[in-house]
Amino acid sequence: MSNSSSLPFPPLLASQQADSWLEFSQQYPNVTDTLSPERLALFKRALGLSDFILRSAIQAPELLVELFNSEQLLSSETPQYSVMLADSVDKCSTEEQLQKCLRLFRLKQMVDIAVGDFLLDITLDESLKRLSSLADSLIIAANAWLTKFCESKWGVPVNSANETQNLLVYGMGKLGGQELNFSSDIDLIFVYPEAGATQGLRRSIDNQLFFTRLGQKLITALNQHTADGFVYRVDMRLRPFGESGPLVLSFNAMEDYYQDQGRDWERYAMLKARLVGEGKYHDQLSNMLRPFVYRRYIDFSVIDSLRRMKAMIAQEVRRKQLNNNIKLGAGGIREVEFIVQVFQMIRGGRVSDLQHRNLLTVLPLLVTHDVLTQPSAQVLTASYRFLRRVENIIQALNDQQTQTLPDNELDQQRLVSILADENCTNWPTFLAQLATHMQGVHQQFSELIGEESPNRQAVDQYWTTLWDSEWSDEEAIAWIDQSPQLLETKAGVEFSHSETIWQALRDFRAEMTKRSMGSRGRQVLDKLIPTLLWHLADLRLTDQTLARVLGVLKTVATRTAYLELLFENEGALKQLIHLCRNSSWVAEHIAKFPILLDELIDPKLFYQPPLLSSYVAELRETMLRVPEDDQEAQMITLREFKQAKQLRIAAADITDILPITKVSDHLTALAEALVEEVANLAWQQMALRFGVPTSKLDGQDKGFAVIGYGKLGGIELGYSSDLDLVFVHDADLAEMTSGEKSISAGQFYLKLAQRMMHLFNTRMANGILYELDMRLRPSGNAGLLMVHIDTFAHYQSSDAWTWEHQALVRTRVIYGHARLADRFKEIKRNVLMRTRDKKVLREDVIKMRNKMRQHLDKSSKTEVDIKQGLGGLVDIEFLVQYLVLAHSAQHPNLSDYSDNINLLEYLANIGVITKQQQQALVDNYCKLRDISHHATLQNSAAMIPVTEFSAEYSQVMVLVEQLLQ
Repeated sequence: MSNSSSLPFPPLLASQQADSWLEFSQQYPNVTDTLSPERLALFKRALGLSDFILRSAIQAPELLVELFNSEQLLSSETPQYSVMLADSVDKCSTEEQLQKCLRLFRLKQMVDIAVGDFLLDITLDESLKRLSSLADSLIIAANAWLTKFCESKWGVPVNSANETQNLLVYGMGKLGGQELNFSSDIDLIFVYPEAGATQGLRRSIDNQLFFTRLGQKLITALNQHTADGFVYRVDMRLRPFGESGPLVLSFNAMEDYYQDQGRDWERYAMLKARLVGEGKYHDQLSNMLRPFVYRRYIDFSVIDSLRRMKAMIAQEVRRKQLNNNIKLGAGGIREVEFIVQVFQMIRGGRVSDLQHRNLLTVLPLLVTHDVLTQPSAQVLTASYRFLRRVENIIQALNDQQTQTLPDNELDQQRLVSILADENCTNWPTFLAQLATHMQGVHQQFSELIGEESPNRQAVDQYWTTLWDSEWSDEEAIAWIDQSPQLLETKAGVEFSHSETIWQALRDFRAEMTKRSMGSRGRQVLDKLIPTLLWHLADLRLTDQTLARVLGVLKTVATRTAYLELLFENEGALKQLIHLCRNSSWVAEHIAKFPILLDELIDPKLFYQPPLLSSYVAELRETMLRVPEDDQEAQMITLREFKQAKQLRIAAADITDILPITKVSDHLTALAEALVEEVANLAWQQMALRFGVPTSKLDGQDKGFAVIGYGKLGGIELGYSSDLDLVFVHDADLAEMTSGEKSISAGQFYLKLAQRMMHLFNTRMANGILYELDMRLRPSGNAGLLMVHIDTFAHYQSSDAWTWEHQALVRTRVIYGHARLADRFKEIKRNVLMRTRDKKVLREDVIKMRNKMRQHLDKSSKTEVDIKQGLGGLVDIEFLVQYLVLAHSAQHPNLSDYSDNINLLEYLANIGVITKQQQQALVDNYCKLRDISHHATLQNSAAMIPVTEFSAEYSQVMVLVEQLLQ
């Protein structure tokens, strides 16, 4: 028996051991009678060190006593898990028996690994090997049993050459690298070789459906919590297209996806991808995907993308206020992984030696190939081993997936005792040892990968003196007046804001003295405020800008990480000042959601809005970092994403990088990406409860579509717009869903719509996602939330009012399968093409316009309502809708457009209006939208003085009068 199993426990651990043994022995007084004195002592010691082992012993006492009596416990060899598991699994005849068998086997073997780790000095390499091998064996055994089970129900899947096809399982991340940690979840991707169908039974199904059902059963077998616990938390979101994609793909579909759509982070993920087990197809698939991961040329492009990924992780650490995190913190496990994997991706295409999945295997090879120096590799190896050992210990204390150091004395003593390291004999010396390792890693990361280094300007001592002073108001105001910066830059113009600047500063300082900030926070604030004043003085900014910035600082004053962010990143502070100067809406937005300060760090990204097409992919990448089963976290993350991207769009708007039409394009593309993600999340959540309609099992065609109306349909969203939506589906209402709790397709789609509304409308700590307006659906608020597309068509052709056809002009499908989108376009075209009596149409349109103006126009004698006033946005919109409805019978292609600018251009091209009329209407429309956007950014009402609007008003109203005749 090893040294660590015989070292005496300190008093707290000895007391815990006695308590744990008492709790166990009172429930099972005789079960340990067969253990020798040495094995009993080991058993008691294990109970005292781990709540997980105690819980397991109480759950399955005979199983654990059998383990502590076995030769396996003291063996230094890796157990033959697959052989040991095969006997038990073969005896199972139902899925419930299989689940019980897998869970109890996992429990026994995880206790064995924990005891080896805690008390028997098993090496880190052996421990990681055991954890990975155990996971492989459990996945393989479950897959094999369930394959036979599914074949007995649906037949044997074969390809066109009549060869049997199998479900292959990709292990990603640490499972792929065979370096799994103790309480890790497992990231999997399911694939099968070729398309085909099942045979051997009377009814055949295609391979895609067979393997989807098998995959679902495999996830349940591993992931579902039962009375015996669970085997592994399974995460399937790394698969192509993420949670919106099919659960299982063929080899060809996998290859097509990664060649056409694979992103940098997916290269990073696929670096460790490994097919679990052995088989004839394994090499074929690996060879197929290797060119995606490893480029033939030396690929330095990955440095920047991985640096960005690291910055995103640093943001997560700040946002979640993760302290003492040995994985994600500076110098943590993730930084070692980044260093190794960035060099694998840069050089692995040329140097095939580097194409290994296991980090500790690759590190010495990086030295051999002159990528790393020997000293660097030694620092990284020693630190990685130390951090992984600590990670395994803190997870095995309670079988919890955590990388945060324990904050209670008992677990701290357990950790120190298990490490049995002469350099860390108590908690302070352990922390010192940990700090040495993490600082060493972070230094290597900064040197090898690099981070943006802050370019600090020296802070003028002048402003520090003011902030630290105890002066009277008169003295402080005089000091500001006499600032060398202001005297230099005033150029003879008197600076008149000194008094109000001092008042804002004095009030802020008084409030800060009442806050419980901690000494570190106060030190940072005392350095940050003079820096802020230096910049404000340098830019000759007013008290208004200072008040807005201080408003933001008030909300983050007790969160030192954000104060440090602004002090250490001069660019971020400058961005904050610039945005607050130009928009009170942005200032209030950041004050409301201080998480947005993270977005200020990279000015390059800030003033280069993303490609319109990139919002979907960025959102998917963001959502991958949220646990799949944490719906609250998903909803919060969706809202954070929207707020962050809106801030970026506003920044580009303020600086005139984006014209008004492009601002709306971006706000609309952002909304569409969020609608798509919400639709996929809602579908996934419904599928878990009820399965999916049986005709929709392939996952590509979900059988429903989201139609955007109004500003969303017209690609004209503003910063505070709500979303006008209508949901339609094309399912057979009598069809049933595939789940155990089966419901009709009609009920399924109704519940799906309710779920989507819940995801949008629920007020979280960071607000709602969007206000949804569903009143434009057939029969309005009295109608079903999601209707069949045929019902929608019938309503539009038979029951809809003129104003509903006006609304239809500004519609388009923003989410849904191509077939359903085409069906909607056909309906829209047919409805708009109807021959209408122009006199009746004109009367209906004018009547509705007058009714809206009567109820909604806020114009006064001195100001005009930009939207509802005479000559405002709605007058132009109603005019366009009238012209479309009046002329679509002769010009059916009018239905192809949903935005006013394109519709006006088309109307001019077909001679309905002149080019001069088109230009006048477009110019006025864009000008009014621009004014409306900027009113939002300044938190002011969308009104314009009559004196500034008279020319536009008369021009628009003349055109309305002319064209409505």
